[in-house]
Amino acid sequence: MKQPYSLAVALVVTGILRAQAPKYPNFPSETPAKFQPSTNSFDYEKRDVMIPMRDGIKLHTIILIPKGASHAPILLTRTPYNAKDLTSHANSPHLGPILQGYDNAVDVIVDGGYIRVVEDVRGKYGSEGDYVMNRPLSGPQNPTPVDHSTDTYDTIDWLVKNIPESNGKVGILGISYDGFLPLMALVNPHPALKVSVPMNPMVDGWMGDDWFHNGAFRQQNIPYIYEQQATRDNDAKWWSGQHDDYSLYMEAGSAGELGQRHGMEQIGFWRKLLAHPGYDAWWKDQAVDKILAAQPLKVPVMLVHSLWDQEDIYGAIAVYKAIKPKDTANDKVFLVLGPWHHGQEIDEASTLGALKFHTDTALYFRQNILRPFLDHYLKDDAPPSGVAPVNAYETGTNNWRKLQAWPGASKPTPFYLTAGGKAGFTAPKAGDPAYDEYTSDPAKPVPFRARPSQPVGYDNGLTWAQWLVDDQREASGRPDVQVFTSDVLKEPVKISGQPVVNLTASTSGTDSDWVVKVIDVYPEEVAGDPAMGGYQLMISADIFRGRYRESLETPKAIAASQPLLYRFALPTANHVFLPGHRMMIQVQSSWFPLYDRNPQTFVQNIFWAKPEDYKKATQRIYHEPAHASFVELPVVSR
Repeated sequence: MKQPYSLAVALVVTGILRAQAPKYPNFPSETPAKFQPSTNSFDYEKRDVMIPMRDGIKLHTIILIPKGASHAPILLTRTPYNAKDLTSHANSPHLGPILQGYDNAVDVIVDGGYIRVVEDVRGKYGSEGDYVMNRPLSGPQNPTPVDHSTDTYDTIDWLVKNIPESNGKVGILGISYDGFLPLMALVNPHPALKVSVPMNPMVDGWMGDDWFHNGAFRQQNIPYIYEQQATRDNDAKWWSGQHDDYSLYMEAGSAGELGQRHGMEQIGFWRKLLAHPGYDAWWKDQAVDKILAAQPLKVPVMLVHSLWDQEDIYGAIAVYKAIKPKDTANDKVFLVLGPWHHGQEIDEASTLGALKFHTDTALYFRQNILRPFLDHYLKDDAPPSGVAPVNAYETGTNNWRKLQAWPGASKPTPFYLTAGGKAGFTAPKAGDPAYDEYTSDPAKPVPFRARPSQPVGYDNGLTWAQWLVDDQREASGRPDVQVFTSDVLKEPVKISGQPVVNLTASTSGTDSDWVVKVIDVYPEEVAGDPAMGGYQLMISADIFRGRYRESLETPKAIAASQPLLYRFALPTANHVFLPGHRMMIQVQSSWFPLYDRNPQTFVQNIFWAKPEDYKKATQRIYHEPAHASFVELPVVSR
């Protein structure tokens, strides 16, 4: 009998399905669709949230609340360095271990009972939106209505309305890039923001922080730019192929060529650096000290500065000078100067390289300065902090000093460079040789530290953090480094503040860099510390690109072989040169590969200097009465 059409179709389909049936029976996954950890035994609660900004973008934020917290203050850090990783340093039920590593100020946070909040800035890691390096304020350099100031305001507004365990008071703190962000929070601050603690902040990337120093480009930061901006999650890793950075940068020739070899023209911030080698409006509009100088002072600020900050040695002092005049009652702007490298104030700090302080100076800072300061402004009914307006560690004598203002009663005093490699507080005499000279060869630039030159970094045994305290004897023995040394001191000499270089020099080229270092030369034998015998310790040093002698914005060729004055400030110092020591000034024309080489032939943009542009030059340092060279040292009377 003929089967009905529908039945025939059904039989065919059944056969097909049987043919396609799984070879094995279904075996359910043992992984739940969404796993919910059991954290009843934890001493904290973690909340992972997306906080909406005024333009609709949401920022990834991790909130860590101590169990049982009530009326607790909030400590906020905003970061481009991955909030998830920074709050997950251990698999532990305890708050301290998961913060340890990033938050070595964990003793302040945990013991103080603070609610800890860490947020990814827009465009990085878990946050939405577009990333712009040190996003400028809304205005000439940022056409959007949002910036770090508005994002901080919106974040704080959400936090105080959505964390019932808080007392509604918020403090913001951070280091480096994370220290730049507490400064931006001071622009139109939220009423709940009660205190800001910028540590080693990025402030002015051209004058003396990460990207340039007085016009000389910090080319060893190219890898940072590459990794920070190539991808949202820093997945792209810089490659080198060289063990020695000195060789890597020499082989590339110019910084622009090295960037091109790595495809950096795809990266927006790199293109901006190439287009703005001078101190034009693009830089000036972003200078945070200038921005804050124009803002009312509403929030107490503690600026934390490291005396040997190898990354951001300019910023904290620049902001202090900009905003301290507004603090007429001397109760809103505080300054801390410690004997640290960049960020060491939240680490162990009884030593720095070869230097020994015989006590943990960072622990002292956190327990005796930072914690009472935060508690006073953020906790309900907290007592006065007792923190002095200025806490300055005095190196040489190795003591903390409490001051009412910085730098106090120091007086600019000329320390002269004189004939025969001598230096002292006595002016040069008529009839002495007019100058000393050396040959600067771009083919053999002066290393900024002993080779092989390590890359910038803190892991895998790298000692980048210590280079500012390296022994300078290697440099002083080179023929292309001019050295001027005082007699052995019979009395202590204390300096507090910024030395100012007044260098009268000439070059046979049409452009030149000038590096000037103030150095403490230890006695040939040091009782109890033989390794410090004859040590040459940099106290303050920096570089100046000669093309900007007349204008920081518009470069100009240098008149060849004419003595000209180069005047620029060095980083802040608070140091005592002890009896038995000598004082030294070193002058050189390269600091490689930290800074790109000056071709010593004027070209419009050094990023694109060609091999044939790099030429030897004869450099003369003048020290006759009519063309004296000296460093104004901020000497404190005994």
